[in-house]
Amino acid sequence: MARNRKTVVCLDTHVIVWLYAGLVDKLTEAAKTAIDESELLVSQMVRLELQYIYEIGRIKVRADTIINALSKTIGLKISDIAFNQVIEEALKINWTRDVFDIILVAEAKALKYGFISADRKIQSNFKQTIWQPY
Repeated sequence: MARNRKTVVCLDTHVIVWLYAGLVDKLTEAAKTAIDESELLVSQMVRLELQYIYEIGRIKVRADTIINALSKTIGLKISDIAFNQVIEEALKINWTRDVFDIILVAEAKALKYGFISADRKIQSNFKQTIWQPY
């Protein structure tokens, strides 16, 4: 899938899990379109959250297995933004206490990219969330 894509979007952890599992029917048309037409970026924090949910038994595959597979199949890239830039944005977020959500949204915000997530709380508080139909 070596396409010349100009837009970049960040993906939430559950979106990564669904893509890896082939559960694209869980995505809205807006999310599918953004995935098809954009460069795909994932936070290092997604790797950590995937490993955590693997360790507690919610998924059966290790984080790096998922990330590596999606890197090969859909061109997923891992963000290399400086963590202090993420924290600068994270310190402004007060609508959740979920540290994973805070960091993921803060990173997308710092990068000025859209963020694909089915999480309604994120959708309500981060206007660059891509989920609802266009």
